[in-house]
Amino acid sequence: MTYSQRVAKALLDIHAVTLSPDQPFTWASGLKSPIYTDNRLTISYPEVRQAIFNGMVEQIKLHFSAADVIAGTATAGIPHAAWVAQNMELPMIYVRTKPKDHGQGKQIEGVLKEGQKVVVIDDLISTGGSVLNAVRAVNNAGGKVIGVVSVFTYDLPAAEQNFMANGLKYYSVTDYMTLIKVAKENNQISADHLKSLQEWRKDPLSWSKEQAS
Repeated sequence: MTYSQRVAKALLDIHAVTLSPDQPFTWASGLKSPIYTDNRLTISYPEVRQAIFNGMVEQIKLHFSAADVIAGTATAGIPHAAWVAQNMELPMIYVRTKPKDHGQGKQIEGVLKEGQKVVVIDDLISTGGSVLNAVRAVNNAGGKVIGVVSVFTYDLPAAEQNFMANGLKYYSVTDYMTLIKVAKENNQISADHLKSLQEWRKDPLSWSKEQAS
């Protein structure tokens, strides 16, 4: 097993990621989806969270070695960012979804100096919209985001397009295509499920419409 496959298996084993193509989940957007992810569960499993932050550290050293600061997205990215920052002996900040409506009205907590190179950590990349909002907040505050690292990505074409439009690279410890293959190899899904799950990734909107019809 590759490192990515081991982490994917761990996410399935602790039910941080659940696959249910026959009885889809409904996302907040109203779309039907065959997958539900709650990577917050990983913080309760020491071996799993260690595997994740080791994978993140490896990605950062490989792709973003110039990083001066590690940033976590509130709230799910914060614990992973803390472990990574501690391991790499780097300063850490975290980014709120919007500025506070009281006190100093900060959106970024911690110390960020002008021109510091930042890697933003999130738990999940779907379309990339939320983490790219955090990226903009860091850049607007004087930092320079050089990349994004996440626990898991859905491998959606929309994410590729959004990151490309922002001139930014992102890497994940494990990903959707790896996870569904691991699920099939471990007999957690059937061949028909695998085909349906592959179709969802290519076009989530069409897949959702088919489920509703």
